[in-house]
Amino acid sequence: MRRLAIIASIVIVILLLVVGGFSYWVYHSVHTPHNHSRSDDFVKIEKRSTPKQIISRLADEGIIPSYTATYIYVRLFGDPGKLQAGEYQFESPITPVQVLNELESGQERTIKLTIPEGFTRFDIAKRIVEKFPQDPPVTEDDVRKLMEDTTLISDIAPSATNLEGYMYPSTYSLPRDAKPADIIKGMVEQFRKIWKPEMTEAAKQIGRTPQEIVTIASLIETESGVETERPIVASVIYNRLNKHVALGIDQTVVYIAKMRGKWDGTINQSDIDFDSPYNSRKYAGLPPGPISSVSESALNAALHPAQTDFLYYVRNVDLNDGSHWFYASAAEFETGKAKYQQWLEQERAKKRLEEATGSPAP
Repeated sequence: MRRLAIIASIVIVILLLVVGGFSYWVYHSVHTPHNHSRSDDFVKIEKRSTPKQIISRLADEGIIPSYTATYIYVRLFGDPGKLQAGEYQFESPITPVQVLNELESGQERTIKLTIPEGFTRFDIAKRIVEKFPQDPPVTEDDVRKLMEDTTLISDIAPSATNLEGYMYPSTYSLPRDAKPADIIKGMVEQFRKIWKPEMTEAAKQIGRTPQEIVTIASLIETESGVETERPIVASVIYNRLNKHVALGIDQTVVYIAKMRGKWDGTINQSDIDFDSPYNSRKYAGLPPGPISSVSESALNAALHPAQTDFLYYVRNVDLNDGSHWFYASAAEFETGKAKYQQWLEQERAKKRLEEATGSPAP
């Protein structure tokens, strides 16, 4: 009897482990972002398609990685009857759960416009023209001229001369016949949802205007994609401003090159030497306005900088994850900079070797 009880206990434990492992696999499969190659295409879900047919189609198209996990998840935790027919465009990467949510909400045939954090008005104009061709044709210059109408932000930034920094980076699902002016308006309206009245008050408390905060946020946005260190980057900017030291942020030089129509993907000496109030290598203080679109994370960092004595930072090549080393003294900075430059030369040498041999460098 005792032996049977032990065997039964072992069987139960094994079953629990199997069920637990299977449940974890299902959960992990449907909540993990999946890259696919169909983000620019429309996938049509026919009317009267069964949930099994819909999920099988998505798996065949490569939009979801596992038919089995997704089907089990929707049967156990979703409502298969809510999956709707329509024409869908799924961004990449995307989780199967996000795919299911879109299928439940239903969609007309739309075009997805993705504006990454840190995009400039020049980048945004180019993407709008590419994604939404007009008849008669509209040029990037035409779209940029629309961005010079600042009436939508006149209450927030009365001194702004264009909408740089105020077109919120996100993914927008838009009608195929959307007009550039309407697209721009929608992006600004999204920014206004993020910029709350308390942000204006917080800016006032630290002696800054909203325009200055958005400008600082744009510098942070282009300098670091690591959210946890953005307040530290902000502290460096404020510390240098307080000491009337030039910020020395290379992305301001890139922005000048884009304004001049000269950006070729490489910072040239002529870009560094160009005389412009945006050139933070030549002039102390803030540039005249933002140099990119900004996320809520960057805005919060600009409003709530860390309290440090750091004046410098350089890329952390040990982690190589986009984070930085921070320094209070020029001597420490020079040591870190030398290490970075050594690493950079090694990376360039690897790239040259790969281009010469046509195979990855060791």
